[in-house]
Amino acid sequence: MSKERKARVADAIRDTLVEMIAREVKDPRVAAAGVLSITNVELNADLSVANIWVSIYGDDRKAERGLDGLRAAAGFLRGPLGRKIRLGRPPELRFFRDTGIPFGMDLANLVRDDEARARASGRVAA
Repeated sequence: MSKERKARVADAIRDTLVEMIAREVKDPRVAAAGVLSITNVELNADLSVANIWVSIYGDDRKAERGLDGLRAAAGFLRGPLGRKIRLGRPPELRFFRDTGIPFGMDLANLVRDDEARARASGRVAA
């Protein structure tokens, strides 16, 4: 399997799942999770498993419940996903939480707050 094909399939899975989650997943845990985005899709060598990394911005409890909702919907999503992207054998979908984006946003807020305090106290941020 070429790297290019794997990358194309991963991109198609990501794009299609974003749409399907927004329109077809009715699980209240997913809806209550808040802002949800798929940050990465990793496929194994034979395309039988897709590890899907999801960033959920919000408190940890809602994020974990939203992830549980996605995991519960994985079987529901698998068949239609395969038909939409024309895969004869759609991969098993495994959802994981990606904490990188919320962590980065929190870090940026800390830096911004520190710079504001530095300006207020007359110190110049280096």
